Amino acid sequence: MNFDEIIDRRGTHSSKWDMMEPIYGVPAADGLAMWVADMDFRPPVCVAEALRGMLDHGIFGYFGDDRAYKEAIGWWMQTRHGWKVDPAAIFTTHGLVNGTAICVDAFTAPGDGVVLFTPVYHAFARVIRAAGRVVVECPLVNRDGRYEMDFAAYDAQMTGAETMVILCSPHNPGGRVWTRDELQGVADFAKRHDLVLVSDEIHHDLVYPGAPRHTVMDLVDDSVRDRLVMLTATTKSFNIAGTHTGNVIVPDPALRARFAARMAALGLSANSFGMIMATAAYSPEGAGWIDALMTYLDGNRVLFDEGLNAIPGLSSMPLEATYLSWVDASGTGMSSEEFTRRVEADAKIAVNHGASFGTGGEAFLRFNIATPRARVAEAVERLQKAFADLQ
Repeated sequence: MNFDEIIDRRGTHSSKWDMMEPIYGVPAADGLAMWVADMDFRPPVCVAEALRGMLDHGIFGYFGDDRAYKEAIGWWMQTRHGWKVDPAAIFTTHGLVNGTAICVDAFTAPGDGVVLFTPVYHAFARVIRAAGRVVVECPLVNRDGRYEMDFAAYDAQMTGAETMVILCSPHNPGGRVWTRDELQGVADFAKRHDLVLVSDEIHHDLVYPGAPRHTVMDLVDDSVRDRLVMLTATTKSFNIAGTHTGNVIVPDPALRARFAARMAALGLSANSFGMIMATAAYSPEGAGWIDALMTYLDGNRVLFDEGLNAIPGLSSMPLEATYLSWVDASGTGMSSEEFTRRVEADAKIAVNHGASFGTGGEAFLRFNIATPRARVAEAVERLQKAFADLQ
């Protein structure tokens, strides 16, 4: 595996690279794409070999017999996370945004409130509002550059109209690995207010060496299992997001039946390419690749943080997980329009705007550092030049 290899993704229907000019005005010719959360690395060889086997066979019919697929999921969760998964609890959706949307559809009604701890992954609010539900923002507390939860404040916000809470664990965009005590706090909050708890753990494999260990929500508190829905996927871990293959894992049989009914009503079934690739990824070879990836990304994290934090007024939250650096520009004294203009127009870097992540994100930008190190170094150099007057 060569994470330093520069692979030109322009002109390949890459959302990340081919859409940065239409959306952000960052020129394709010399811009850097650091927004969409996919990586600029090839996935493990075992995934490519599985796909090659399908191509060599040459017939692409409907997928059947998912035993090996579910066994691979079970092996991965047990081996990597100490979590035993019932194969009957596993549903496959068209990615986890789709999985989240089906959860909202299955477990809430129009007009219901759905709680988000903001700032948080922007697609959550998008699907909630599109479904005619109400986004209830419970802002995280930024304490010395680290997000924490304030359940007393959140309790005071609840009106009784809320029926679901969605947790992002590890947190995107803040990069936090929530502690077991914090997760217990979320579980208790869901029980106090009778909320279905959806725990999106798509980033759970992307934890840095030396960081706290990720704890699976299903292992925190047995008494919350009757309201718990787990979301997992190979897509972020192995850079195969284009397969749009995610898993919704529902431990409780009654809740599971409700989810299955919505899946059946919507006529959803998975694509064979995604299931074959996921089965190959959840393997010892995939585990070795992830370990090497996180060591490499740790080097990128250090390089980016040191260069970015040397710019007066800019600071990045310490990353414990994910490859998404959350940069606070409030110390510059600039408006969001001004610091964003410098990044996009002057440095020619396409990034996610913090306001799209909800309350608390207004002074931030999100940078994707899952790219060859030479590009990270180039981004740091461009940023230092764009903010040279502050230094």
